[in-house]
Amino acid sequence: MEIQKTQRLGSLDVLRGFDLFCLVFFQPVFRALARAVDLPFTNWLATKFQHVQWEGFVFWDIIMPLFMFMAGASMPFAFAKYLNSGGKARLYRRIIKRVLLLWLFGMICQGNLLALDPGRIFFYSNTLQAIAMGYLISAVLLMHFKLKGQIIIASGLLLAYWAALSFIKIGGFGGGDFTPDHNLAEYFDRIVLRRFRDGSTITAAGIDFGKYRYTWIISSLNFGVTVMSGVFAGHIMKSNLPKISKLRWLAVGGVLMVAAGQLWGLQMPIIKKIWTSSMTLYSSGICFLLMALFYYLIDYKDYGKYFNWLKIYGMNSILAYMLYEIIDFSSISKSLLHGTEHFLGNYYIAVIKLANVSIIFFILWVMYKKKKFMKV
Repeated sequence: MEIQKTQRLGSLDVLRGFDLFCLVFFQPVFRALARAVDLPFTNWLATKFQHVQWEGFVFWDIIMPLFMFMAGASMPFAFAKYLNSGGKARLYRRIIKRVLLLWLFGMICQGNLLALDPGRIFFYSNTLQAIAMGYLISAVLLMHFKLKGQIIIASGLLLAYWAALSFIKIGGFGGGDFTPDHNLAEYFDRIVLRRFRDGSTITAAGIDFGKYRYTWIISSLNFGVTVMSGVFAGHIMKSNLPKISKLRWLAVGGVLMVAAGQLWGLQMPIIKKIWTSSMTLYSSGICFLLMALFYYLIDYKDYGKYFNWLKIYGMNSILAYMLYEIIDFSSISKSLLHGTEHFLGNYYIAVIKLANVSIIFFILWVMYKKKKFMKV
């Protein structure tokens, strides 16, 4: 069976690269530099590069939703070659393989799988696993429903999660309680994951869940919606509309979702850690606006040559993430820069951080030049 070649947009790889560049290069270096400079403005700006404690949303909170959004944005292009050729069985094998690999990689990155200590293995605790669940939900919708059905079901998932957290009450959890210790998503993570929940420890009194307050089990409904928001953006960019019309759809859609998310936040707060429906809508709107910006720069104005270096991250995004999460390059950096701490003073840590992430960039650059990409 002949499989058609996938259409590829430069803006998809560049925006994904921007997301990973922020994650594995800019943020660690900037925060270390801000601590060294220790000025009011840089200290304030550094707060925008760390997650809010609970309610609210800053720049750094868009990194994970954008990663998931980009996974969805490429799906209409990647799936088309299979669906147009009647290769659903082959596509299902690809989907299952990708979900399993992402889940395994997530356990390696944050589930402590490599610690070889059963007491430290956590089952569901990582961005890659959230992408896996969102991808699985979105793949089923994309394969078996037309656009109208996809919109209806995605909206249904968004509303179902809102209704569950707002109206279902079990013991001291839920019923519109969105606090860290008493929301319904927290309850489900505790009863389903139990000691395999990240941050949990076994004590004489039972399971101590600590202060870890990210939720995953029923939050997976909105992980699917976040990835589907990327799918909808992908539908727009893959359509036969003129490029200026695609830009309008992305921009207007983004503005409307941001506004709707803010309004919804008056009842259901914007909380990333439990992936509330208001946060899902709000962050998806920001992702739409970023997609519109990069589509305008790369595919509409043809400024790609100025941003192609971001593809070094974007075309090996999973590898970039895993290198950053798993391998500590500081032993190499400190060996190469041995003796400079005396001269660098407070800037020494920032220089070490810069060296660490530069090593990752070099590895990705070599692979990009050799056209070696980690496919999942």
